[in-house]
Amino acid sequence: MASSSYSNPPCAACKCLRRKCMPDCIFAPYFPPEEPQKFINVHKIFGASNVSKLLNDVSPHQREDAVNSLAYEAEARMKDPVYGCVGAISVLQRQVMRLQKELDATNADIIRYAYNEMPQPPQP
Repeated sequence: MASSSYSNPPCAACKCLRRKCMPDCIFAPYFPPEEPQKFINVHKIFGASNVSKLLNDVSPHQREDAVNSLAYEAEARMKDPVYGCVGAISVLQRQVMRLQKELDATNADIIRYAYNEMPQPPQP
């Protein structure tokens, strides 16, 4: 009787790199087969070898956060090759500053309005 060699599908990394996905694959927990674009972007920006080294250097409980950060930065670099996520952060910081100025102006208007509505003491 022939043995069945059914196994799980290769992770997105092994599929992209066209290699057999071993049970101890460093990429498998973080690049599932149903999310190939995540690995493609990370591989294109950072390289599979660098990502593998990074994952081996990071403690196991920090790997998921590391991969999420790499994936976020890779996607940002695909959209903005020069600034990456720093460009997005700068845009958001400018927006926060603009909104803070608008909030300060609105608060000043409210104070002026409240002051004008208060009864004025009689002038001697």
